[in-house]
Amino acid sequence: MKHLCGNLTFWDSNLTKHTDLPDLPACFQLSVLPWSPCIYLWLTSPFYILYLKRNNRGYIMMSILNRIKTVLGLILWIVCWTDLFSSFHEMSQNQSKPPIYFVTPLIVGMTMLLATFLIQYERLKGVQSSGVLFIFWTISVLCAIVPFRSKIICHALQEHSNILRFTTFYIYFGLTLIQLILSCFNEKPPLFSSVVTDPNSCPEITAGFLSKMTFWWFTSMAIKGYKSPLENKDLWSLNKQDSSELVVPNLLNEWEVEKSKAQRKAGPDAEPNHVSVSPEEEEVLLSKRKEVRQPSFLRALLRAFGPYFLIGSAFKLLQDLITFVNPQLLRMLIDFTKQSNAPLWWGYSLAFMMFGTSLLQTLILHQHFQYCFVTGMRLRSGIIGAIYRKSLVITNEAKRSSTVGEVVNLMSVDAQRFMDLTTFLNMLWSAPLQIILAFLSCVQNLGPSVLAGVAVMVLLIPFNAFIAMKTRTYQVEQMKHKDDRIKLMNEILNGIKVLKLYAWEVSFKEKILQIRQKELTVLRKTAYLSALSTMAWTSAPFMVALTTFAVYVTVDESNVLDAEKAFVSLSLFNILRFPLNMLPQVISSIVQASVSLKRIQDFLSHDELDPESVDRRNNASGNGADVVNGTFSWAKQDQATLDNINVMVPQGSLLAVVGHVGCGKTSLVSALLGEMEKQEGQISIRGSVAYVPQQAWIQNATLRDNILFGRPYVEQKYRCVLEACALTPDLEVLPGGDQTEIGEKGINLSGGQRQRVSLARALYSDADVYLLDDPLSAVDAHVAKHIFDKVIGPEGALKGKTRILVTHGISFLPQVDNILVMVDGRVSEMGSYQDLLKQNGAFAEFLRNYSLEDIIEDDELGCPISLERKHPESPTEKKELKVDKLIQAETTETGRVKFKVYWEYAKAVGPFLSLFICFLYGCQSASAIGANFWLSEWTNDAQHNRTQDQVSMRVGVYAALGISQGTVRYSEHGHTNAYLTSLAARKLHQTLLDNKFHTPQSFFDTTPIGRIINRFSKDIYVIDEVLPSTILMFLGTFFASVSTMIVIICSTPIFALVIGPLALIYVFVQRFYVATSRQLKRLESVSRSPIYSHFSETITGTSVIRAYGRNAAFVLMSDMKVDENQKSYYPGIVSNRWLGVRIEFIGNCIVLFAALFAVIGKDKLSPGLVGLSVSYALQVTMSLNWMVRMTSDLESNIVAVERVKEYSETQTEAPWIVKDKQPPPDWPPKGDVEFVDYSVRYREGLDLVLRNISLKVKGGEKIGIVGRTGAGKSSMTLCLFRLLEAADGEIVIDEVKISEIGLHDLRSKLTIIPQEPVLFSGTLRMNLDPFEKYSDEEVWKVLELSHLKKFVSNQTSKLELECSEGGENLSVGQRQLVCLARALLRKTRILVLDEATAAVDLETDDLIQSTIRTQFEDCTVFTIAHRLNTIMDYTRVLVLDKGQIAEFDTPTNLIAQKGIFYGMAKDAGLA
Repeated sequence: MKHLCGNLTFWDSNLTKHTDLPDLPACFQLSVLPWSPCIYLWLTSPFYILYLKRNNRGYIMMSILNRIKTVLGLILWIVCWTDLFSSFHEMSQNQSKPPIYFVTPLIVGMTMLLATFLIQYERLKGVQSSGVLFIFWTISVLCAIVPFRSKIICHALQEHSNILRFTTFYIYFGLTLIQLILSCFNEKPPLFSSVVTDPNSCPEITAGFLSKMTFWWFTSMAIKGYKSPLENKDLWSLNKQDSSELVVPNLLNEWEVEKSKAQRKAGPDAEPNHVSVSPEEEEVLLSKRKEVRQPSFLRALLRAFGPYFLIGSAFKLLQDLITFVNPQLLRMLIDFTKQSNAPLWWGYSLAFMMFGTSLLQTLILHQHFQYCFVTGMRLRSGIIGAIYRKSLVITNEAKRSSTVGEVVNLMSVDAQRFMDLTTFLNMLWSAPLQIILAFLSCVQNLGPSVLAGVAVMVLLIPFNAFIAMKTRTYQVEQMKHKDDRIKLMNEILNGIKVLKLYAWEVSFKEKILQIRQKELTVLRKTAYLSALSTMAWTSAPFMVALTTFAVYVTVDESNVLDAEKAFVSLSLFNILRFPLNMLPQVISSIVQASVSLKRIQDFLSHDELDPESVDRRNNASGNGADVVNGTFSWAKQDQATLDNINVMVPQGSLLAVVGHVGCGKTSLVSALLGEMEKQEGQISIRGSVAYVPQQAWIQNATLRDNILFGRPYVEQKYRCVLEACALTPDLEVLPGGDQTEIGEKGINLSGGQRQRVSLARALYSDADVYLLDDPLSAVDAHVAKHIFDKVIGPEGALKGKTRILVTHGISFLPQVDNILVMVDGRVSEMGSYQDLLKQNGAFAEFLRNYSLEDIIEDDELGCPISLERKHPESPTEKKELKVDKLIQAETTETGRVKFKVYWEYAKAVGPFLSLFICFLYGCQSASAIGANFWLSEWTNDAQHNRTQDQVSMRVGVYAALGISQGTVRYSEHGHTNAYLTSLAARKLHQTLLDNKFHTPQSFFDTTPIGRIINRFSKDIYVIDEVLPSTILMFLGTFFASVSTMIVIICSTPIFALVIGPLALIYVFVQRFYVATSRQLKRLESVSRSPIYSHFSETITGTSVIRAYGRNAAFVLMSDMKVDENQKSYYPGIVSNRWLGVRIEFIGNCIVLFAALFAVIGKDKLSPGLVGLSVSYALQVTMSLNWMVRMTSDLESNIVAVERVKEYSETQTEAPWIVKDKQPPPDWPPKGDVEFVDYSVRYREGLDLVLRNISLKVKGGEKIGIVGRTGAGKSSMTLCLFRLLEAADGEIVIDEVKISEIGLHDLRSKLTIIPQEPVLFSGTLRMNLDPFEKYSDEEVWKVLELSHLKKFVSNQTSKLELECSEGGENLSVGQRQLVCLARALLRKTRILVLDEATAAVDLETDDLIQSTIRTQFEDCTVFTIAHRLNTIMDYTRVLVLDKGQIAEFDTPTNLIAQKGIFYGMAKDAGLA
């Protein structure tokens, strides 16, 4: 400096510190101050320019603001260089000046030019408000304040000063100040940016630098949310760079790169995927392949989201470094209170410096959080998108290994875990860094004694590592239980109707509760573990302090623990507390995320269907579809389902595929779609494909959307399609015509309507090849005939297209071009109808047994809800009905969470326990305060020199207080957590489960399953795992904040004055925040359900989606739903930041006032008290911030209790058992059934479905029920089981009014074979006999009677055969037979058949009929007839029409009467 400044002084402490009028020396003012901003700008600008080059946001027009800034920049440059030239001028006048007078103006001038360049460059790159320049101007102004003051002082003292320099300096100061003010304003948005085009764009895009740093731009939403609850329309659109359309492809590209790398490493032979290899070779190859490395999803994530995340990490680093400034300032402050003669201005500036550092720290920290949260949000979008896209292309084998429940869990829970992890991930390096820095500062403060403290830390680490490992194992175990529970729950809800009909609820409830019990046991163990670890870490800073102080005092007589040493160390240990607290959390988060990562990676690495397995190019043969030597299986390892298949379907011909149940007809269709593993052979299909599955897949959309399926609407074509598929009459009775919204799984359509909609979709798609998997089984005979003639047959709409029809209806066979007969997975014969008859093979034999007039099918099933469509209602009712069905959109509570909800939770925990927990927290805080007051007393010993004699007493009491704090902490945490989880979680889940099993069927018909599952998965998860820890954190922070206030007021009572206003601001901000944040949370959870509903819907319909080539459209829909969800999530994150900045500002004010009052009252205060109050104040920011966050977390998580309560309190059906009305055990002895003036409706407010029905049926009679669609056939059977309760009249069975007895007593005495066979996953035996009432012999006997014995005994596991979810591994016909077996096993006096034989081939049908005739000879049988020939020999036939009895007599009499029945029989060729 000597060379630069010549004889000017650079530093002089007499001039600066030890005086009442401080000033900085001239050389310092000329060098360091002006250089600081310049160094900053030159260092940052290269990086900044590079960043701008990469992120171009468009071009901003030149504005007045921009012109002024530029001109001012140039003037500043001129001003600086005026100085430079004046120095040259003076030099020429022989006044020698030191070099500093040349160097400084030169540097500053160049910097001004750089700043001016940046102003323009930013405009060209579309930056509306510049952070870099704002900081530059701020530093410049700050650095110019000191010279500003000293120049005035010099001038006042009349010291000689250079007038020119004096003037230029003030011009310079004025201009930089103006530049600073101008840089607070915003430029206009760039041309063509989204701000201009999007009406509801996020204000963040246009927000200025200051507004971004303080999150001021969010205020508008906070105010809006405070005035009235936010709604969806108030939300801003998602920023482009956070949307799925950018995030997901980005991640997928990286994942593709990873996969190709892994394959390259694995070498070419690692894919025995679609090559035909002999099994032995395959074994060898497979074992080799096991060793290849899996592609790492983690790497893909890092590459996709890492760079953005690193910006956040940079902020974190800065913040960590600034954290350590405050303890040093505290040291100076305590030092200052010790010296009686220190100048006051020094104390004040220390207080304001503390305030400044805290403020800076706040702003930087929240920027870091913002970056992390946004990364987390993008991660979630990316992962959900990747999983969704994958689920559309995985093979059936892979699908078998991950059920719908598991995959939905991947999307909800696992993606969420990643999201939670990103927030804390930086702690992984930041925590060790903070710990190291803290120790270095401590060593400088207390010397080597600190090593004793380090030792304590080091000992705690393995202890915690052990806990983390244990927690991880529990975590995995618990995830498994949870998956099982959700999977089972999903099935139960899907088959709830069957459970009710069979009165099987108890058995399944037991199963759920067993899993739940395991889950809770694991949870409880985890709770105790986490309490141990919490105790270890919360006591850690204290243990460290204790050992350090004790060692420090005892090692050397001369070591005195004074206030400065003790409290600076304490505040350093308190800084330690956060990283040490977080570290185990982060580690366990990482552990959880690694489990999730593995699961996601496994799912994303599943085999995909080979798009090449079916050759879609035009094949040379000119056939519509060919299979040559095809052998197919459902999974690579399985034995072949289809063996040596050769099929040629000429272009434009109609091929019928017939055969027994389970002979591989559906598999053949799947093979043609490319859904099966091709082991050898070739398939080719010419042109596009339309596919009608056996069980129609209907989307939750309007009827029209279901038919159009993404194709443009053409009125003429659409009408023709409806006409051909016989849907026109149905539209007239549907409440909203073709705009009626169809519920999940087509719940408000009857089976026949669903099938016809599915067919209409195929017809509308206008494809080249049609694969129709038994579309006619679910519809009436006359409708089937209509459809065959109008659509499928030689004269139908599809003539000239290639059609492959799987069918059981023999009547259509003479009209098809070719017939293919399948037996056990092989083609047994193929040819035209005449050829096959001539060959006299299996087919001819089959036909002879069924002379044609027998085989006419009749009558359509009536699924209950179809009956809402009884009569076209008047237009007003129409509207209402539509509203009634559909807008049961998920309701969101608005406004504050009712106190009642907290009370419900407290009740579930137990009120006394709740109070006791609070009491424990009080004790803990008290002992903590006690320990610190004791420490302040101890440090005051140093001043009075009565040190040594009391050391052991001081250390002892301090230790006692601290240890008591730790033990209280453990008991509160461990027991509380364990009790909260086990008691509350168990109770809430139990009531929810009880209620759902007792809920009437109508609730399940109108509520999407996804919504109920959401209660059982997400909300129960919150109650199990999130809520207890939130409550504990809330109590912890609450008591911490209160104890801080107590301590500060005790040491400086004047502080009480400030608490009032600060508390007011606090409450004010908090109210704004909580109102907004809570509503955002609710909107977010409501918009989450559709993601999962849409997802599970997609998974069930993948084969249809693929067949029609609609993958891209569905991916788009999913992305839109995810974005819709993120739209409410993003403001939620920002609201936390907004709050954080404001609350921490209050905390920083507390620090300021505590320090200021300490300075004011320094004569009266001992250094110990000053240290105590300021070190507590430094902690308070964290507590305050967490307290508001926890209040809101508590509110948003307690919403889970609210949602669970809502579904635990839905209306229930009648009791299962009525004690005093129990019928005798052998009831009903005869089986007489009487309807007395009986009427019924589906739900309140709907029309009657059955009206005034009166009839008597004697025991043992066989009654056939017939009638057109919607006549109320199914409703009659549901009334017997009381799934529908009477609106009027009653039903009497053997002298007992069924409305008076318990539901289980009634239902267990009746048997139904329902329309749609439902199986549950579990063993076959469990599906037949869940209560294990029957012996194995009995079970085998019924299997024999239901013609399943052969099939079951061929299986390796016999009765223990595992049925997959929904019984997917049995064919529909086999499932129907299992239902028959159930009925035979129960063998009750009254049997109801609901069109049970729709999905079975004729031979099996015959067998079933004869079984029923022989086995249920003396029972009363009600059959909803499907094929009239089955009921021609019944005692009587009941003909229903529009809910009333039209005819009721013996079949012969009815035919003689020539009424409705005669018409039907005539259609069927029976009359």
